[in-house]
Amino acid sequence: MRERLVMAALPEMDLKIIEFAREHGRATMAGAMRVTGANRNTLKVHLRSLVEGRYLALHGTRKRAWYGVG
Repeated sequence: MRERLVMAALPEMDLKIIEFAREHGRATMAGAMRVTGANRNTLKVHLRSLVEGRYLALHGTRKRAWYGVG
């Protein structure tokens, strides 16, 4: 129940990214761009916020980076 309340407070783009990561086991920048239609710089901000909020966990660095459901 609490998770639903917290998730409801997230922006729609964040929810799309989290759902994509859950469905595919991971999310990459390219995958998030494809699902959301947002540009790279916008996604960097959203992904950073999701990692800081512990919704996603960052694995790897630079081009090999991917995000898993944290």
